[in-house]
Amino acid sequence: METKLVLHSQFPIGEVSPLIFGGFLEHLGRSIYTGVYDPDSAHADGEGMRQDVIEALRELEMTIVRYPGGNFASGYHWRDGVGPRESRPTVRELAWQSLEPNTFGTDEFVNLCRKVGWQPMIAVNLGTGSPEEARDWVEYCNSPIGTRYADERAANGSADPFDVPIWCLGNEMDGPWQLGHVPADQYGIRAQQAAKMMKDCDRSIATVACGSSGSQMPTFLEWDRQVLEHLGDLADYVSLHRYVGNRDGNSVDYLAISNSIDRQIEAVDACTRLVAEQRRASSRAWLCFDEWNVWYRARGQGGGRGTIAPPLLEERYNLEDALVVAMFLMSFIRHADCVKIANLAQLVNVIGPVMTRGDELFKQTIFHAFRMISSRKTGVSLRGAVVGPRYTSERYGEVAYLDHAAMLDGDRLHVFAVNRSLDEDLRLSVELDRSIAKVVDAEILHAELQAENDFDAPDRVSSAPFDGWLVQGSAEAVLPPHSFTATTFALR
Repeated sequence: METKLVLHSQFPIGEVSPLIFGGFLEHLGRSIYTGVYDPDSAHADGEGMRQDVIEALRELEMTIVRYPGGNFASGYHWRDGVGPRESRPTVRELAWQSLEPNTFGTDEFVNLCRKVGWQPMIAVNLGTGSPEEARDWVEYCNSPIGTRYADERAANGSADPFDVPIWCLGNEMDGPWQLGHVPADQYGIRAQQAAKMMKDCDRSIATVACGSSGSQMPTFLEWDRQVLEHLGDLADYVSLHRYVGNRDGNSVDYLAISNSIDRQIEAVDACTRLVAEQRRASSRAWLCFDEWNVWYRARGQGGGRGTIAPPLLEERYNLEDALVVAMFLMSFIRHADCVKIANLAQLVNVIGPVMTRGDELFKQTIFHAFRMISSRKTGVSLRGAVVGPRYTSERYGEVAYLDHAAMLDGDRLHVFAVNRSLDEDLRLSVELDRSIAKVVDAEILHAELQAENDFDAPDRVSSAPFDGWLVQGSAEAVLPPHSFTATTFALR
């Protein structure tokens, strides 16, 4: 198969936000306890953080991490997780039916962010919590000393403010499974009250309104519209969530799922633009895709059964899942004009790119796909014209065999390419209105479609250098079936 990708520097989509390369850390299963935080581990530092996990996560070059949930957020009271550890309560956690010891809380999370170089992002409790409780958390994190909660932070060891810049106004409040779920108009009022007080406490913060928790929801878009109308200028972003999987074992169909991801983004973007125009507003809410991943095998039936850090949602990923993770990120890049934040859910053990067992760890297939793009994260997204063969998916419609994204970064061009074909090579030609001089670096992710990594074979699926490019002003390469390639070219 021959395919041509035609790019032009005068057809930009927008600057790619570094915040689309984010993650998510929830008090769920073994994500935190025995994940990032494990004082009993041989790898623990003096504060209980696992250095081996931190070093692995550093490789992903994530920019922002959302905390403490997720469904957990709607029953979480932040004051349970601050102060001396010996006085923090162990509580029954209802979202995942676990016990929460609260030995990891706000201060520990911010400290972890500083260790790894993440920007902290906090989701407040608008399920069972109050707008005033949300405001108090902003004061604890962001206010200078001299008031009640800022002084409490200082007494807990942090005289300087944490300066948390982005705050989520609850989580998935459109879902009947959510603690405190209410209809859109009632959530809109609650979120408006919270956002007003939170911004009055710190006018520099940005807020993320709860959008629809998935395009499958019966209230999809209508929920988003009502919420944004209630919040007006108090909503800087609106959230999108999406989990996908190959439930039918139909890989041809599964690898066309980027069509559906694109449609979801474009539908919510249209909704935000509509509300902004109706309000005659000078600004609009941007898109924050703050939960996304492959998740369909380990669904966690039965919950945590009243235990601390039970093994929940421990999905194992294969190569085709890694290709889909690459497709998510490429879609965000192609929609750089509206998608400004995104958070891979999650980081460790729980549907995560890193898995631990005792003092061991391995990197899942999706780890490599994410890193291959996040290590090339800067630039302006370019519109690409794909000339080549296509196929029709049962569920997602017609797609090109090539899925792609491209970013112009000064005198460099980053090109990301997935060959969706299960059995045919794809001969790709990349053309730009500027001359391509040489390959700076290139790598490929390719293995058997169902191949997974595990503790016994941690490198069964991993990226490898790719030397298949021929550069003569344009660039040509043969991409093997079901593969992902990430390349940086130098331009003349």
